[in-house]
Amino acid sequence: MNEIPRGTLQEQTFYEQVGGEETFRRLVRRFYQGVAEDPLLRPMYPEEDLGPAEERFTLFLMQYWGGPTTYSEHRGHPRLRMRHAPFQVDAAAHDAWLKHMRVALDELGLAQEHEAQLWKYLTYAAASMINTAG
Repeated sequence: MNEIPRGTLQEQTFYEQVGGEETFRRLVRRFYQGVAEDPLLRPMYPEEDLGPAEERFTLFLMQYWGGPTTYSEHRGHPRLRMRHAPFQVDAAAHDAWLKHMRVALDELGLAQEHEAQLWKYLTYAAASMINTAG
């Protein structure tokens, strides 16, 4: 029996396993389609064009899940709570955010294990952004 030398097989990152950049772009594009029509969330985006926010979020998620480090190269450390501090994020905003993310995630049609892993992270991240009672 031939032994495979250590280090010759490289495991794929989650980013690669789910389809790379295209998958994350689809997820975030669909998410922002929901945000654009949401009366609670839309005012949290001061830019008229959601494109820059969409790009930042896409780059962040790609980097977080093992893709290119473009986000940090352009924006530095994510500092998610600090970047969201100027906005009042309450339970209603949390729920609205997750509602749009759930639709976007469901439309990707990922394998169940990948969908569950991504959803676990997204629900944790959403909960950690709450900074206002209500």
